[in-house]
Amino acid sequence: MRILLVEDDKKMAGLIQRSLKEQHYAVDVAGDGENGIFLAEVNPYDLIVLDIMLPGKDGLSICRELRKQKSETPVLLLTAKDDVRDKVTGLDSGADDYLTKPFSFAEFLARVRVLLRRKRTERSTLLKVADLQLNQITRKVKRSNKEIILTSTEYAFLEYLMLNCGEVVTRTMISEHVWNDEFDSFSNVINVYVNYLRKKIDDGFSHKLIHSLRGTGYTLKE
Repeated sequence: MRILLVEDDKKMAGLIQRSLKEQHYAVDVAGDGENGIFLAEVNPYDLIVLDIMLPGKDGLSICRELRKQKSETPVLLLTAKDDVRDKVTGLDSGADDYLTKPFSFAEFLARVRVLLRRKRTERSTLLKVADLQLNQITRKVKRSNKEIILTSTEYAFLEYLMLNCGEVVTRTMISEHVWNDEFDSFSNVINVYVNYLRKKIDDGFSHKLIHSLRGTGYTLKE
């Protein structure tokens, strides 16, 4: 899952980014409203964590603008204001949830999980390709009813391939969704993880699911 964090307080942004990365999310950070709306418009995110008080363009304006553009990406607002009217204004702007500073990171991460789970449940949470199954709630993966143990990065990689079953995903697309915008898509790390997945997903099966397209990317198909 890829998350955009828009927060101008560098210390707070660093703490939030670290807590999200520890949960194996890919995180992009913007320090002002203008850069935040730019990143939100050009990149596909699974969640946007948005501070309200921002230089350049405030969080409420960003949220309203995204909703006018028909963006359905969940938005979690962060603010120091705890007045009920402020919360109502934030939710009316199109936000999905509202968290008042200071907050515990346990609660923050719980709210992140809820919003991501809510997004997933709008479609089937059980992904299937041939005899391969991935449950997005339990994070369990099986092939021919045999459970496959994956690392968090392997899981994120496979989930992205299954969500785009039958389509070609480029190295840049993979790096953006499994890692973050600072990841070098030309490194051999992606190749290494493709090999890891093939050993766990395809080895021992006559029908291979993961395919390479030379010079283009990868695809997972029946």
